[in-house]
Amino acid sequence: MSFRLSKADFDEGKSNDGNKDAMKQLVWDNQPIGLIGFYKDLPIAWSAFAPREKFIKLQKSRVHKPIDSKQVWSIPCTFIAKDFRRQGVSVALLKGVIGYAKENGIKIIEAYPTIPTQESIPDAFAWIGLFKSFERAGFKIVDQTSKSRPMVRYYID
Repeated sequence: MSFRLSKADFDEGKSNDGNKDAMKQLVWDNQPIGLIGFYKDLPIAWSAFAPREKFIKLQKSRVHKPIDSKQVWSIPCTFIAKDFRRQGVSVALLKGVIGYAKENGIKIIEAYPTIPTQESIPDAFAWIGLFKSFERAGFKIVDQTSKSRPMVRYYID
């Protein structure tokens, strides 16, 4: 929910279940929120995924301003359970997002992953996704106003 809410609203929602309630309401309203990856019956991966305009933080971003007026769906964050990292789950999750997009007539997927500047990075910097995973899934850099945070896109024919 951090990309969908202002910082003040998100911070307030952490202390009173407001963020959980807001997510539940999106589900009940049948709004696109993202995809969950499962291993057997265990949820191990998550990708937020919705039209860019649904994410308030992207609307206010100085680093990732829209590069054109095309309708894009954004992936502002991903999560892989610790025991499943470095096993290709991120790429599989992104390919799942691409498959969903193809099935639903979405033409452009956009994301804002991290290019690590050192061998190991704290989890707090990896939750937006790592560039190598997006690259392996077929995303290409379309803008790079920040050395470590490119804008990438996947175009669907």
